[in-house]
Amino acid sequence: MTKSNNMFEVFFRKKPAMILVALKRDSKNKYGSILAKEVDCTYSHTVKILQEMEKAKLVSFEKQGRIKTITLTENGTRIAENIEKIRSLL
Repeated sequence: MTKSNNMFEVFFRKKPAMILVALKRDSKNKYGSILAKEVDCTYSHTVKILQEMEKAKLVSFEKQGRIKTITLTENGTRIAENIEKIRSLL
């Protein structure tokens, strides 16, 4: 792990921060299982994080048939942008 990654983890919990960034990076709708793979996290842990983010109004879920898609809210997008800026500074 590089020094900048270590410093990033001092300020942020890595998985939740990376989930927000992954949602922002790809504008198409995401599913929990795809997101879990992208951030190297278990599906159950990813869902738990996403549920907390939904309570904080950072993400929203939309059910399409049997599948729930996840999108960033306006506030979630702003936070993801700032996480990316901070990460680039470290």
